[in-house]
Amino acid sequence: MTEHALLNTLHGLVSRWEEIETLIADPAIARDRERFARLNKEYRDLERILSLRTRYMQTLHSQEEAKSLLETEQDAELRTLAREELEHCTHRLPEMEKELKLLLAPSDPQDEKNAILEIRGGTGGDEAARFAGDLYRMYVKYCENKGWKVEITSCTEGSAGGFKEIIFCVHGQGVYGTLKYESGVHRVQRIPQTETQGRVHTSAATVAVLPEAEEFDVDLKESDIRTDIFCASGHGGQSVNTTYSAIRLVHIPTGITVQCQDEKSQMKNKAKALRELRSRIYNMEYQKYLGEVASKRKTMVSTGDRSAKIRTYNYPQGRITDHRINYTLYNLSAFMDGDIQDCIDHLTLAENTERLKESEL
Repeated sequence: MTEHALLNTLHGLVSRWEEIETLIADPAIARDRERFARLNKEYRDLERILSLRTRYMQTLHSQEEAKSLLETEQDAELRTLAREELEHCTHRLPEMEKELKLLLAPSDPQDEKNAILEIRGGTGGDEAARFAGDLYRMYVKYCENKGWKVEITSCTEGSAGGFKEIIFCVHGQGVYGTLKYESGVHRVQRIPQTETQGRVHTSAATVAVLPEAEEFDVDLKESDIRTDIFCASGHGGQSVNTTYSAIRLVHIPTGITVQCQDEKSQMKNKAKALRELRSRIYNMEYQKYLGEVASKRKTMVSTGDRSAKIRTYNYPQGRITDHRINYTLYNLSAFMDGDIQDCIDHLTLAENTERLKESEL
């Protein structure tokens, strides 16, 4: 996209932004929750692009002024200032153009959603369950640092610690777009607590990250859902095993089953279970979308392929390796304590590079 074409595209977006600003102020639009939510998101996205457009236009103007001064000005000091300004603008403009093109490239429409994470112990028995627990703690620490809220839906604890399975929802801004890269098989190499010979064992846990569906994303009919109510088990306090508060929902058309027992209230458990059920149904279609996108790209870090080994955590060497982008870091303790942003940034950069190439084809 040339500079002229880029400016024309940006100019067209100004009109669209003004149109949306008028629409969302209309009480009739506000009553249509689905349309209002989508217009609001488009408005925020355009606002971000147009804010960068303003800075881009200012930089272009400064570049032209600096060129003009160098052609006409005789004062040595002013010429020096103009030359410095010209160098700054010439260096900054390509970066801004790349950022604008990236913002204009089609993005995953799910990125702004909340996310549901499922962590399951894989091969390795008790050690895999402990590792699943370590991964859960890592994500909770990361989410706390981001100011995101974590809410457990259900879990099955391991006999020697950790979790055989834990499912939780993360609420915040742009959660799915950040955490989607974590889907896949995570492998750990370390000496288990029960190992007496000091040998390093390899075990694994799988992580699945799903976008949480909004109410208007999926039309759930009560007649399509079978509800089972039973006593909760595991953690939860005195009411465990005495109160019929746990909920199991079965979606008859698809066979999808979810359950929630984390809350003492049956009503709260059902609300959580419905949210998860809606997201799982929505995710069936979303996986088709991911497959279509992945087939168009040579490299894709967020295909959602849960069978792909994506990362190795090597405790004896204190090393983390992400196999998708050949990223290696020797700071395992900090990483497991939630300091995973640098890895996510590298994955995002790899993904965005592919998106930019795709948009320029």
